[in-house]
Amino acid sequence: MAGSVFGNIFKVSTWGESHGEGLGVVIDGCPAGLPLCEEDIQEQLDRRKPGQSKFTTPRKEDDEVHILSGVFEGKTTGTPISLAVYNKTQRSADYSEIANYYRPGHADYTFDKKFGFRDYRGGGRSSGRETIGRVAAGAIAMKILKELGINITAYAKEIGGIGIDYDKFDIAERDNNAFNMPDKEAAEKVKAFAESKMSVGDSIGGVIECRVTGMMTGIGNPTFEKLDANLAKAIMSIGAVKGFEIGDGFEAAKVTGKYNNDEFVMKDGRVGKLTNHSGGVLGGISDGDELMFRAAVKPTPSISALQETVNKQGEDIEVSIKGRHDPMIVPRAVVVVEAMTALTLVDLIFDNMTARMDRVKEFYRK
Repeated sequence: MAGSVFGNIFKVSTWGESHGEGLGVVIDGCPAGLPLCEEDIQEQLDRRKPGQSKFTTPRKEDDEVHILSGVFEGKTTGTPISLAVYNKTQRSADYSEIANYYRPGHADYTFDKKFGFRDYRGGGRSSGRETIGRVAAGAIAMKILKELGINITAYAKEIGGIGIDYDKFDIAERDNNAFNMPDKEAAEKVKAFAESKMSVGDSIGGVIECRVTGMMTGIGNPTFEKLDANLAKAIMSIGAVKGFEIGDGFEAAKVTGKYNNDEFVMKDGRVGKLTNHSGGVLGGISDGDELMFRAAVKPTPSISALQETVNKQGEDIEVSIKGRHDPMIVPRAVVVVEAMTALTLVDLIFDNMTARMDRVKEFYRK
């Protein structure tokens, strides 16, 4: 199965299934000398692990990471870094009945048609648990970005149609509620709405917003390797994401050029912008402003409410999905969005080091 490798220079390859022995990632292209320990990675994995509230799957996993290679005496060696997380509480029997039918909203049918075979235990590679490898690799990418003064912050902007009030925006509050929302009142409203949907076996979706500060100008390319295009691919590769927009996004289609254009001005002796409708990207290249984009996340497809589907014998049947599932995906997907953003930025930043001959000469003639 191809398609499990991401990046050109800072390259990651994820592996493993939801109910296999474990999951992990191999990172190739990480520079030597980066301070790295398991705690650095565990901090990010703890943000996505299950069982942290009644609004996530009750599956209890420590998601404890093990560094298998690429680190010596607390620093990266420049060789491939291999990370593993072992599954401990998989209950494959919960999924035995779905081996014979296709769950609505899942990849069961398409996986079957592509490969003629599928691992029905929790979705296999199509499971949200695959994101463990992404988050683990993203933790390393975020350490690299921190060395460059770049910071990534994502949060739930909206869940179940209930959005945050930017006048009450408090990023510290994000980590104080079960929904990763930087608005306490909005989180309380979501809690009540989520409970009402859970009581009838239904689920809800939402929108994740991500901001990147400290970005330098000149990252990305003007054609097929655009910064915004690569971000879109990275974020859309997350299983539950169904939409992506950067800057004003679809709202830009409703206004005029006079409003949408970001006018340039001098700020502290440097070129700056009066507005940021572009979301920090012009012509596929970073303009030095804050990167701002949003991802639309669909409701969890595994619900206990009665649904119609088809079995492998071609019969119409009704099903109620059993097992341990998240009533919403958004809260645990926030850190996944940050991870995929970090992987994209590091790869393009490394690529940019060869963009100008004068800088190549400057580096090697020092």
